Amino acid sequence: MIRVLIADDEAMIRAGVRAIVQSDPDIEVVAEAADGREAVDLAVSHRPDVALVDIRMPRLDGLAAAAEMRRLAPSTAVVVLTTFGEDAYISRALGDGASGFLLKAGDPRELITGVHAVADGGAYLSPQVARQVIDRFGGGRPAREAAARTRIERLTQREREVLALVGAGLSNADIADRLFLVEGTVKSYVSTILNRLGLRNRVQAAILAYEAGLTADG
Repeated sequence: MIRVLIADDEAMIRAGVRAIVQSDPDIEVVAEAADGREAVDLAVSHRPDVALVDIRMPRLDGLAAAAEMRRLAPSTAVVVLTTFGEDAYISRALGDGASGFLLKAGDPRELITGVHAVADGGAYLSPQVARQVIDRFGGGRPAREAAARTRIERLTQREREVLALVGAGLSNADIADRLFLVEGTVKSYVSTILNRLGLRNRVQAAILAYEAGLTADG
């Protein structure tokens, strides 16, 4: 079972998220929080596999909560729930330990897919969120795509294949199955990619894959 914590200051949103994720028999909601401070405390006490965290919450916002969870409950993967218009928050969160970004108004199936992806050690970005972040970074899509393609030229063909699958939200185990490799080899590839490209985490790698057109949506 994938154990999930839901953090949102609106009870109706929490109820909706709970209903969606618990429609999957492999997901169990173990705790709910109405603010960021409570979310951190519950993450420490329950050690969930995944925390679904709203950005705007009282006492402690979702990004600060994500950073504290990474420090105090490092085994918990954080997925940020966001709405359009919060791109500044999303770009700030890229380096704060979040493993995924999802739109509250997105397809409910994306929520389940995202939970599974980050629970397996992957990263997941809603395509709409990826576009929003990329657009904010400036330079326009053509310029960003050209820069990203130039940047990944330093990778081998196999490393590009791995980066594309990271961009698709696959975990190391899933990538290993897809490419007929052992999981340890994939882990080594991912580490090499992050170091070679100067990326801090799999979310940044996923955005670069999207920018370079390596993912299906890109």
